[in-house]
Amino acid sequence: MVIKNVSLETVCGITSVLPENEHIEVAFAGKSNVGKSSLINALMNRKSLARTSAQPGKTQTINFYNINNELYFVDLPGYGYAKVSVSEKEKWGKMIEHYLHKSKKLRLVFLLIDIRHEPGANDKQMYRWILEQGYEPVIITTKLDKVNRSQVQKHLKMIRTGLQVVEGTIIIPFSAQTKQGKEEIYRLLDSYLEKENKINSKEKE
Repeated sequence: MVIKNVSLETVCGITSVLPENEHIEVAFAGKSNVGKSSLINALMNRKSLARTSAQPGKTQTINFYNINNELYFVDLPGYGYAKVSVSEKEKWGKMIEHYLHKSKKLRLVFLLIDIRHEPGANDKQMYRWILEQGYEPVIITTKLDKVNRSQVQKHLKMIRTGLQVVEGTIIIPFSAQTKQGKEEIYRLLDSYLEKENKINSKEKE
């Protein structure tokens, strides 16, 4: 995948109607501070287009980034920040669940987990939500550069066990610093685009 054009096209708040997009959507879910904006910016080859917040847990919107006019990166609100009120957490949870349930163009969900830590209750809940909506989440373990190379497999096993991942689940270790994992994610996105193009071609025949 070669990123040529990127733009923030739609921003949805809690009361917004989801856009009826023409192109497929790829969603990014993860806890606050997991490095979601860093991953999205790295994939878009931009330093700071994906919105970051000075205070974790403050992002309250679903942001749709048009990529090459052929797919959308959908940045979901970060979850699990301790200082946010219970009512706010519930609103964001409903917002994310509503999107996962209602989007007609969502094809792939990336769930980001910090490779250094065992998945928390919010991570497990999000993983179950994604499965319940009929998607097979791809796990991206962020902050790879923070773990000694000799410890990587141990930490990946901890995440597999903690989430009780479905057999065959793709797990991609990623570092925003070294960009390790970026090409693997690109290849995955290319395969989904190829699949979608084949479906569209058959429908036109």
